[in-house]
Amino acid sequence: MNIDKFLKFFVPKDHSFYPLFEEDARNLAKAADLLKELLSSTDIEDHERIYQQIKEVEHIGDQITDTTYKQLNKSFITPFDREDIHELIANIDNVVDSINGIGRRICLYKPKHLMPVYKEMAEMIVEAAKEITICIHCLNDAAANKKEITEACDKVKDIEHKADDYYFVAVAELFEKEQDAAELLKNNKILEILERCVDEEEDVTDTIKSILIKMA
Repeated sequence: MNIDKFLKFFVPKDHSFYPLFEEDARNLAKAADLLKELLSSTDIEDHERIYQQIKEVEHIGDQITDTTYKQLNKSFITPFDREDIHELIANIDNVVDSINGIGRRICLYKPKHLMPVYKEMAEMIVEAAKEITICIHCLNDAAANKKEITEACDKVKDIEHKADDYYFVAVAELFEKEQDAAELLKNNKILEILERCVDEEEDVTDTIKSILIKMA
């Protein structure tokens, strides 16, 4: 056992991180809701308006990330391993960045038609974000909430598998039916980032599962 872990048995943990984790999770959930709203609309003006809101949420996420890193640098005792705190916050930030990237590409590429699968995958992103919010909230007392955290992590894993299936079917359909090369490239890129976004949500829960194991 290293000295840092040994000391944690005797020194009170710094609980200032938990409000930051929860704020970050809520911010992620808000970004996911906005993405679903954007992909549910066919109006270009709606896309621009909602994307501006996503940009604001992404900026808030960057501020939370920066604040957490500063707190990490000045804290002697942390609620769990420093590298896990860094990874958790970085992974949440990656998801919000990807959501921002999807919105940006919708506005820049202006595809002639939004594939129905976009909205379906956005709904998966929203559902995974809700489960991440549950996980983060339960981390405040991980030992007592182990069952809830594990179940939420498993749900995100199932969502990621479902998103993979939707992605591959959608790509196959796109290459089979789309005759316009520009539209094919636009839609293929948007599908890639949607799928990656769900992958990144699973990365968040993988980090949480690692934290749970270490805290056992």
